[in-house]
Amino acid sequence: MLPASVTGDAIYSGTFANAPKDTKTKVPVVLFLHGSSGLELKAIGEWQLWLASMGVASIAPDSFALPDRITYKSPVGKCLYEKIHALRASEIPLALQALRSAPWADTSRLLLAGTSEGGPAVARYAGQEFAGRMLYSRSCENNYFVEGHRTADITQPVLHVMSATDVFFSPSNPWLGNSAAKGYCGDALKNNKQAVIVLIPGAPQTLLNLPAARHATAGFLRDVLKP
Repeated sequence: MLPASVTGDAIYSGTFANAPKDTKTKVPVVLFLHGSSGLELKAIGEWQLWLASMGVASIAPDSFALPDRITYKSPVGKCLYEKIHALRASEIPLALQALRSAPWADTSRLLLAGTSEGGPAVARYAGQEFAGRMLYSRSCENNYFVEGHRTADITQPVLHVMSATDVFFSPSNPWLGNSAAKGYCGDALKNNKQAVIVLIPGAPQTLLNLPAARHATAGFLRDVLKP
């Protein structure tokens, strides 16, 4: 999704390969890793369109486009989840490589974001290419979903948005697998003075477009990207 400032006309929504080559300017870019529902989730397109309306481009790799892509219905064994996490982590360097050749990408203002299944790759990534990270609906704790949360020592600004009682990652889940869990990334991010944690009471897992989530995201983008 490319803002109108890039195209000089309407917002572009489509594949990376077909994105306009004759562009008017460079803009910040959010690399977004989708959840287990894939890009079929209508909320993702709506969120990307909202980003574009604020002058921010976004790309979202489609892991379900891969032949024989692993699927699952939770809960399953941790070894299977970790295969998924490794797959999702591989999307980050590939997307970065593509962005370096994109005439519209301001590679000094990149953000890494992900929701739910896409969250572990975002939280674990150790690279320094991103100005900040946004982590939605995924706790940074040991639980059924990981062999160990292995959250990186993130020094960049982080926005973390969760439901206060997430259906999968809060203690309300009977098969969470961690009786001491808080249900969000408070412990993992406690040493990052640039981290912002937003807990939304009663929010569903898909919360990208809730007013509270959008308000927090807009403020984070403004502070980190400094347009």
